[in-house]
Amino acid sequence: MDIISKLKFNINSNLFALERDKGLKGIIGTIYQSFDGNDLYPTIEEKASNFLYLIIKNHTFIDGNKRIAASLFIYFLEFYHILYNRNGQVIDNNTLACVTLLIAQSNPKEKEIPLIW
Repeated sequence: MDIISKLKFNINSNLFALERDKGLKGIIGTIYQSFDGNDLYPTIEEKASNFLYLIIKNHTFIDGNKRIAASLFIYFLEFYHILYNRNGQVIDNNTLACVTLLIAQSNPKEKEIPLIW
């Protein structure tokens, strides 16, 4: 929540980043969940993508879910030192914006369908 409070667009709204029912804590618990000693999302990339997806689809905040999700996704990748590789940033801003909008408009029943690029 400290990271979210520092986002520039936070000052423009009284509703931005108001969390619903400690939803962010629940999402963090979900991406680190394990069963029988095995992580349900074994890689950092799977954790990151589900983190992005769940913030958007669960409407964790009253306002700003897509902006917050994209920002936290970048922070998550940087935290685990995978935002950059030898070719540069692993996801550019335009791609992240497109993926974020695609998730927002997607049918939750299609979550596990792989994207083909």
